[in-house]
Amino acid sequence: MSADQNRNHDMSQTDIALLLADAADEVEIGIAPVQAVIRGGRRRRARRWAVATVTALVVAGSTGALAVTGLPGGGHGDRQTNVAKPPASAEARHVYEPQRTELARGTYKGKEWHVTVQVWGAPRNEAEADRQFDAMAELGIEPADARKPADLIGKISYFATRGWGENRPQQVMFNTVEKFEKYSGTDLEAAATRLGYGGESSGRLVIGIVAKTARQVTCHWKDGTTAVAEPTEGFSAHDTGSAIRVVDGFQGANWFVCTGPAGTSYASAEVTK
Repeated sequence: MSADQNRNHDMSQTDIALLLADAADEVEIGIAPVQAVIRGGRRRRARRWAVATVTALVVAGSTGALAVTGLPGGGHGDRQTNVAKPPASAEARHVYEPQRTELARGTYKGKEWHVTVQVWGAPRNEAEADRQFDAMAELGIEPADARKPADLIGKISYFATRGWGENRPQQVMFNTVEKFEKYSGTDLEAAATRLGYGGESSGRLVIGIVAKTARQVTCHWKDGTTAVAEPTEGFSAHDTGSAIRVVDGFQGANWFVCTGPAGTSYASAEVTK
């Protein structure tokens, strides 16, 4: 918004539209083909998910809504006119450099593995989208449903990546959306992938999304054993690799990770508290 618009106390429809765009600078989960889908709990609407290098995907839940309040000049008898603030810069919105949160880490065959979630802010024009598209390419990641930079305008992108050793992290669970969806109750989505690159580690690492109210996620393995993920902050030498964590920039849900023992693989996951 220009300096002249900042000094103008009579907000135009264009000004209000820009403010709404600032307030709604978040995104909704959308759906893409996956190799295998297991549905549990309440049935939720279809959604465009991109999942790479996975062995299973679990889906259960409901939808949420975005509420916008406090428009300038909106009232309650207040005669003082609110002056709109300039839109946040692309850098402040994390358009070119994502917010990163490490979900889990551990050691497999003498090399460290780790899971990280990146959240990229929504570009507002083609120039911002071009630069974001290039920044993603430099990291070796590809946004969902975006064949050209312009496809990113107005959309947030997020990626759960899994790294092992010195190799470049690979994207596992990712999406590009207009608004975040709010998870509630036992809503849960999860993808199972590898700890390393060998077949014996397939299905032993589970990454997923769960409602912020969830206090415990239980992952079931095919050998009958389980792993429990609970809300965790920070890392310690006693970490099992299973945890529920808040992800910076990700609205409406938390993320979790479970790890399985040698000789088995993923069977199912559920919210147990």
